Amino acid sequence: MPAASSAPIAAEGSRGGLLRILGIGFGIAIAVGDAIAAGIVRTPGEIAARLPNVWLFLGVWVLGGLYALLSAFQLAELGAMIPRSGGQYNFARRALGDYAGFVVGWSDWISTSGAAAAVSIVIGEYLEVLIPAFAGHKLGVALVVVIVFALLQWRGLRWGSRTQEITALLKALAFLAVVAACFAFGGAHAPAAAPPAAAPVGLALVFATVICLQGVIYTYDGWDGVIYFCEEVREPGRDVPRSMFAGVLSILGIYLLVNLALVYILPLSRIAGDNFALGTAASAVFGAHGDQIIRAVVVLALLSGVNANHLMATRVLFAMSRDGLVSRRAVAVNRGGTPTVALFASAGVAVLLLLSGTFEKVIAVLAFFFVANYALSFVSLLVLRRSEPEAQRPYRAWGYPWTTALVLVGSVLFLAGAVAGDTRNTLWALLLLGASYPAYVLLKKKASL
Repeated sequence: MPAASSAPIAAEGSRGGLLRILGIGFGIAIAVGDAIAAGIVRTPGEIAARLPNVWLFLGVWVLGGLYALLSAFQLAELGAMIPRSGGQYNFARRALGDYAGFVVGWSDWISTSGAAAAVSIVIGEYLEVLIPAFAGHKLGVALVVVIVFALLQWRGLRWGSRTQEITALLKALAFLAVVAACFAFGGAHAPAAAPPAAAPVGLALVFATVICLQGVIYTYDGWDGVIYFCEEVREPGRDVPRSMFAGVLSILGIYLLVNLALVYILPLSRIAGDNFALGTAASAVFGAHGDQIIRAVVVLALLSGVNANHLMATRVLFAMSRDGLVSRRAVAVNRGGTPTVALFASAGVAVLLLLSGTFEKVIAVLAFFFVANYALSFVSLLVLRRSEPEAQRPYRAWGYPWTTALVLVGSVLFLAGAVAGDTRNTLWALLLLGASYPAYVLLKKKASL
């Protein structure tokens, strides 16, 4: 393995280059920062409503974590083998060609920029409750959050990565503090349990579990954050797999602790259908201030998410620009290691989506590609094992090809469930997929001029 270096990685037409300065700590921070957000507050209520049994309720979180871990085995091999910044785009392009890479990169860039907008608007909504002076200004707050984090990253990768590490650490400590308080002080304040609902059986149990797993897997999404920065990791062959596994296990641990705290404080009948179950549990412990405490924790969690989405979206557009699939202008990198044009284009998309109010629609439509991109990555691993058997692979996926086939089948089934559950947005996604080919031809032609 070549010696680690912090020297800039040159990018054509740039004043600087990507900096190889990231380590395992950042890899864990980007996973925790991107994954742990409002989903862990909302999703438990949805699961408890469908699986009103403590063991089923907790079991689905374990299954979702295991699925993420098995998926991490596959992406860890690809990230260590193809140490280029830009995420899953790089895997699909190398294995399946430019057009497949374009579809993955284009959908990933738009949806990640849209996620920054969505997370920012939730921050505005929560701050309206926490600070009366912000009432009626959630859009303004969201715009300020998007722009401030873009400016932080414009200063350079060291600023962006340090911000991610600090906010992710504070987020994890805040959630763990809430969990500890629930276990330390919650037993005496637990509300009386209502009669438990009957758990589904037979096929009804299978369908309920599948639907709940969809929500859990969405909530886990973000565990693969380090693959967007493989080129900037000091020793990608070693640190990309370690970061990914540590990130998945950290997220799984925090999610299990949060849900254990929930069922310790509240009966499932109280959790079921509650879109702010953690706030309800905190209110049982802290009284009237419980709701505010959890909202403050969630705001902290979401700030880390905005930073993470900016960082990731920027790398996707940069990688596509470098490969000539979009305008070459986005390849520019400043001396701090930030792809500046790609950063401001990504932040600009987030701002436009906020101003137009369409970010929720965009994310709903592109949710189809969220699952499809994972499936294409697993296919890419199978293809590259066959087409490039002699390629250097610092890490090889554990259990290949069986674990690869398992997560690929799981992704296809998940995709089928998503299609069946949201037919309208899926049709829009398919129309966009059809329109992507002429867009690909046009953009590639313009980029070559």
